[in-house]
Amino acid sequence: MKVGLTVDGDLFVACNECGFPVCRPCYEYERREGTQVCPQCRTRYKRLKGSPRVEGDDDEEDIDDIEHEFKIDEEQNKNKQLHVADLLHGKMSYGRGPETDENSQFPPVIAGVRSRPVSGEFPVGGYGHGEQMLSSSLHKRVHPYPVSEPGSARWDEKKEGGWKERMDDWKYQQGNLGPEPDDANDPDMALIDEARQPLSRKVPIASSKINPYRMVIVARLVILAFFLRYRILNPVHNAIGLWLTSIICEIWFAFSWILDQFPKWFPIDRETYLDRLSFRYEQEGEPNMLDPVDIFVSTVDPMKEPPLVTANTVLSILAMDYPVDKISCYISDDGASMLTFEALSETAEFARKWVPFCKKFAIEPRAPEMYFTLKIDYLKDKVQPTFVKERRAMKREYEEFKVRINALVAKASKVPPEGWIMQDGTPWPGNNTRDHPGMIQVFLGQSGGHDAEGNELPRLVYVSREKRPGFQHHKKAGAMNALVRVSGVLTNAPFMLNLDCDHYINNSKAVREAMCFLMDPQIGRKVCYVQFPQRFDGIDRHDRYANRNTVFFDINMRGLDGIQGPVYVGTGCVFRRQALYGYEPPRGPKRPKMVVCDCCPCFGRRKKKYDKHGANGENASLGVGMENDKELLMSQMNFEKKFGQSAIFVTSTLMDQGGVPPSSSPAALLKEAIHVISCGYEDKTEWGLELGWIYGSITEDILTGFKMHCRGWRSIYCMPKMAAFKGSAPINLSDRLNQVLRWALGSVEIFFSRHSPVWYGFKGGKLKFLERFAYVNTTIYPFTSLPLLAYCLLPAICLLTDKFIMPEITTFASLFFIGLFIAIFTTGILELRWSGVSIEEWWRNEQFWVIGGISAHLFAVVQGLLKVLAGVNTNFTVTSKASDDEEFGELYTFKWTTLLIPPTTVLIVNLVGVVAGVSDAINNGTQAWGPLFGKLFFAFWVIVHLYPFLKGLMGRQNRTPTIVVIWSVLLASIFSLLWVRIDPFVMKTKGPNTSLCGINC
Repeated sequence: MKVGLTVDGDLFVACNECGFPVCRPCYEYERREGTQVCPQCRTRYKRLKGSPRVEGDDDEEDIDDIEHEFKIDEEQNKNKQLHVADLLHGKMSYGRGPETDENSQFPPVIAGVRSRPVSGEFPVGGYGHGEQMLSSSLHKRVHPYPVSEPGSARWDEKKEGGWKERMDDWKYQQGNLGPEPDDANDPDMALIDEARQPLSRKVPIASSKINPYRMVIVARLVILAFFLRYRILNPVHNAIGLWLTSIICEIWFAFSWILDQFPKWFPIDRETYLDRLSFRYEQEGEPNMLDPVDIFVSTVDPMKEPPLVTANTVLSILAMDYPVDKISCYISDDGASMLTFEALSETAEFARKWVPFCKKFAIEPRAPEMYFTLKIDYLKDKVQPTFVKERRAMKREYEEFKVRINALVAKASKVPPEGWIMQDGTPWPGNNTRDHPGMIQVFLGQSGGHDAEGNELPRLVYVSREKRPGFQHHKKAGAMNALVRVSGVLTNAPFMLNLDCDHYINNSKAVREAMCFLMDPQIGRKVCYVQFPQRFDGIDRHDRYANRNTVFFDINMRGLDGIQGPVYVGTGCVFRRQALYGYEPPRGPKRPKMVVCDCCPCFGRRKKKYDKHGANGENASLGVGMENDKELLMSQMNFEKKFGQSAIFVTSTLMDQGGVPPSSSPAALLKEAIHVISCGYEDKTEWGLELGWIYGSITEDILTGFKMHCRGWRSIYCMPKMAAFKGSAPINLSDRLNQVLRWALGSVEIFFSRHSPVWYGFKGGKLKFLERFAYVNTTIYPFTSLPLLAYCLLPAICLLTDKFIMPEITTFASLFFIGLFIAIFTTGILELRWSGVSIEEWWRNEQFWVIGGISAHLFAVVQGLLKVLAGVNTNFTVTSKASDDEEFGELYTFKWTTLLIPPTTVLIVNLVGVVAGVSDAINNGTQAWGPLFGKLFFAFWVIVHLYPFLKGLMGRQNRTPTIVVIWSVLLASIFSLLWVRIDPFVMKTKGPNTSLCGINC
């Protein structure tokens, strides 16, 4: 069978209503994966003979629907078929090889014989002659007729004649008049075919890995139900309190496991094709069609967030692989520090030398501190003879740059009594960090923003929003919203990337990876953001405190990507600006999901929008639903109440493709930018409620992503082969616990807020069920600390009181315990198998789940309850112990904090309990060892999970802080007295009852 012919040898016509030309592979793909309707007339495709049946097809005999469409006699029907063939003559040519079984798992347009097996970027010039001949010869072009007005009127006009003449005129204009060219002789056809393919694809986890995983999950759920039934129906009468406590804890653990496990039911991977993106939007000799991106970097205190770290982040942004005229970097200085301002000025000057060096020699990573400290062969793949000389010169330049930055830091350590004075002699406006005007400074831009070689540099803008006493500033969320408004006035890029000041761009093509999703004409229109995983530098290879958090990023987030998308984690995320403005995803006629090839006219007209036919052109990132929404808003609402009183900014919110009005002067835009960052601008607006970063929690990121998902948007999780962004994570125990405390406290605040996923967002049903499971889990997981703390204390109490939480286990009941442990173990192994996470990383995550659960999560629950119920704000401070400067020396730094009290207590109690239990068994003989083993098993389970905590508690070279020694002695004394009171060394024998016969009996 050839493309373009039916099984009977007649010309192939996909839609017999309007004759819109679509090739057979696209027709098959649209019926199987898309909307099953014609992209022009919106009529449902009928099944043709030889095509597989899909849902919705009538159960009728296998006949050609076109032959039986018109109820007239056979001769008239034959004439109509001939007439249709004449009309389509010259529009289609054919050629398709046989489909093979190995490609049957993919849609024909993706995995047909004309497509290479995809595994990443497309290798330019990588085809052999024979392969190129095959790829080109299988695709002939369709010469489309003009798409003007829809409906049958245009079809009737074609039937009246003149169609062939118009077709010849069109072909002449396109240079295609005459015989069809042989695509095999066109060396560019292979690249053109590749550019017409999707920019990304979803890669499901292999069924051999995911199906056993799901089966074990179901089996574990069934075993868990039988286990809990047995535990509830078999109480321990001589220890009813311990038994009841354990039952409550186990039920909560089961509920928590369900919330955590089932959102991982549909894990997926994704692949991006950067060369296709370039072929499609960066054609040589034409303007670059990639969408602009505004990049936000937030910082507050330069003493806690070193300016050199922020400078490296900024330099990696300015040197990224993206058109320089489409990048704008905004630095939010929420501390209004002159040190940050001066350091940014030095960074802008150094960027004039660093950026051309990176682009000339394709340096990776493009943060100088990280690049010059890499212990790799820097000559690998560098063939330019001048590279070594220029690298040495650049390293000297960077060392001088560091000296200047460090000098600024040393100078800033002592604040003058009169405050800081700028170089022009005027006082620094931010001397009072809580009462200062808004400040904006453009360091690099269209005028004067050139590097040492005369090439243009990206924009670099310093922003410090206004702060006044009595105004609520909403911390980081308020600063991010201010950046959204400033950028909307000055550059108004349709997409935004936000980074923490210590997260540099490790992969210069990271933004291009995100554009493969956001600019994809098939899936991009409904994507609100693309989230990248967090990767970190400076962590020892054992990752003792699970700083990398790979279980969350490589397992949980990939599971959510298969549902509605990952949660927003605060950094390394590329947003669609319109989604942050509170708009809903496109509605109305749904655009076909077909992947068109070069024989369909859908692709060839890049600048033509098919909105009125229900299909958009490639440059239309938002659909007709968005435009209809805006028309409705313009007629029914006051934009000032929604976005604030700035006409220029309100106008920018209606520009789908971004950009600023060409008539606006830079001076007027800067004046308006100062206005939109004033402290009272958000009053009586929807900022922080429905727009931008959402207020109400110190973890504003969770609420922001949750609101977008509730509106119906979906998000994408992108894991490129090379880590996109890297940062510095807290590598000592105390800092890690304080980081976890912040996240947990934010989750508790969300649970009690009006945006709680437990009850918010049910109206409309746009948030998927399993996605809600994941959000509910993120808000209630800190409450697991209460049953976890109780369960960690139960083994010690059982050892000290010689009681147990379980009755004597029968042989049949033991099967429940054995089955549950096997199911838990198998679930973990299979999860590691499909995710690629190492068993060591998984074990570190399990250990820190216990450590963080009985410390940071516990304090977050207490602090959250005090704040919600009593309005009391508490703060847990950290004090540091000095450490040396050796590699990973910070790992062994011990910072005392109240967070460490609960795990210290739990650890000592269990150690005392183990000693007490063993001593009691030794004293009472061999009959006491049997019941002891079960108690010791649970106690050792707690101690092994707390081992990293014990290691950090002891510190390097056993230099334990004095306060820890005091606590240890105090707690040991308390439980030693309890042990003496129990008196385990005394043989418990039964003697006469002296109350009956007296003392002289």
